[in-house]
Amino acid sequence: MRHSHATETPTASPIVEAWTTYRTGNAADWTPAQLVRAKRGTRVSVVIPARDEEATIGAIVGTICRELTGRVPLVDEILVVDSRSGDATAAVARAAGARVVGQDEVTRRLPRMEGKGDALWAGLAASTGDVVAFVDGDLRDFSARFVSGLLGPLLTDPSVEFVKGFYHRPLVRSSGVETDGGGRVTELGARPLINLFWPELSGVVQPLAGEYAGRRAALERIPFVSGYGVEIAMLIDLLDLVGLDALAQVDLGERFHRHQGTEALGRMSAQIMVTAWSRLHRRGLVAEPMPPSTLMTQFRRGGDGHLPHLDREIVVSDVGVQERPPLASLARRPYAVGVA
Repeated sequence: MRHSHATETPTASPIVEAWTTYRTGNAADWTPAQLVRAKRGTRVSVVIPARDEEATIGAIVGTICRELTGRVPLVDEILVVDSRSGDATAAVARAAGARVVGQDEVTRRLPRMEGKGDALWAGLAASTGDVVAFVDGDLRDFSARFVSGLLGPLLTDPSVEFVKGFYHRPLVRSSGVETDGGGRVTELGARPLINLFWPELSGVVQPLAGEYAGRRAALERIPFVSGYGVEIAMLIDLLDLVGLDALAQVDLGERFHRHQGTEALGRMSAQIMVTAWSRLHRRGLVAEPMPPSTLMTQFRRGGDGHLPHLDREIVVSDVGVQERPPLASLARRPYAVGVA
């Protein structure tokens, strides 16, 4: 006798569904003028980490200066962290109206570290805002809503500690444009990890987005991972620190930026996995603080043919990550504000 079983369609947990409904906004929900009235003495900084971004950094800084410091006094400080650029990034940013600091200048008394996360930590250390918004330096067609949208929940709701941006990310190929083709590392790496081990965060649309903002009091209490694991580490650590209800997300519209190749995306994914491993260790779910190996072997077509029957070059990278400690844990600030 054949038995039939009804198949139920899986649904999001009630907690995730409630959070997504309650804590998701749109940049159009707040105008810069409304946010200025809501500031009530809150100082706002925008931090932009940039390495070799002379082609885009000027337009980003210029837009913020014109729209959010000139027309309305919403942003009090624009800080560009020059992350060892070999081009004119610093000069272009300064000419556009930003204060510029060097990553190594801020961390000169500390061990040298690599990667975006270290530049973000340096930006937090050198900035002065009570609320700090972070924006990537490679954005094209930049809009002021990328900043005002992130600030909306923080300036209008005192219970919000951190806001993550999300957006459409078109992927431009020679064959055409994929409307949401960007975010490949998110879908193939970060989202599976989050759903498996931190399901409370599964309602976050783009956990690796480079645009987010938070209250200094919270940001200074978490470590910053030195590499590309910084965004997922930040979400996990803030979840543990302030709880899910203190996190929010905002739709910023559409984002255009420089896309990485598959090989680089593989290294990024590996750093995210290493970072996730370290957080699993803190929860007691894995015994060792780091994976057995942080070396990643990849194959690049068109090698020198030194390996029999293999027309590819072997490329080995170390995808290990380091962490800057929470700023609040340091006895003295690593950087004196205003030092040129």
